[in-house]
Amino acid sequence: MEALEQRIRQEGRILPGHIIKVDGFLNHQVDTQFLGELADEFARLFDVSRATKILTAEASGIALAAVCSLKYGIPMVFAKKAKSDNIEGGLYQSQIFSYTYKKTVTLICSKDWITADDKVLIVDDFMANGQAMRGLIDIVKQAGAELIGIGCAIEKGFQDGGADLRKDGYDLKSLAIIDRADENGFVFRKQ
Repeated sequence: MEALEQRIRQEGRILPGHIIKVDGFLNHQVDTQFLGELADEFARLFDVSRATKILTAEASGIALAAVCSLKYGIPMVFAKKAKSDNIEGGLYQSQIFSYTYKKTVTLICSKDWITADDKVLIVDDFMANGQAMRGLIDIVKQAGAELIGIGCAIEKGFQDGGADLRKDGYDLKSLAIIDRADENGFVFRKQ
């Protein structure tokens, strides 16, 4: 998606450890109008009329997933990274290694919010090694729900997460795939 690539070129920064910082519009300060454009692109790429739930991971995927939820008129559920006292009943749990935080976390989702009757579209802001996506896929499988697709705003193509998910047969669509990020800037994959 050219508009997303342009925003990354203009506002993105590369931090040590191949961290790509786009927190001025995507995942700290949020440009909701622009996220609406990303949601429209996902709607073009997936049959969102089939979806009954949007699933994302806490915390930075919530803004994009919420905008998608509003645009598509379906509920959004986010998997929490810590159990709080207000979560009752049964839980789906999936352990993942967070690339950003460099530690293992457990994604938690109440069984009340995703069931075998659901058709789930996973939406997230970023993908590096794909562990968060695999954790969300695991939650969908535990629920017995149908996964209709995985939408990612920005994929680090120089890491294996996206390639591995596609190799495993998942319908993953990333709006911008960065194949290289260094002192010379960003190189995007032609899609």
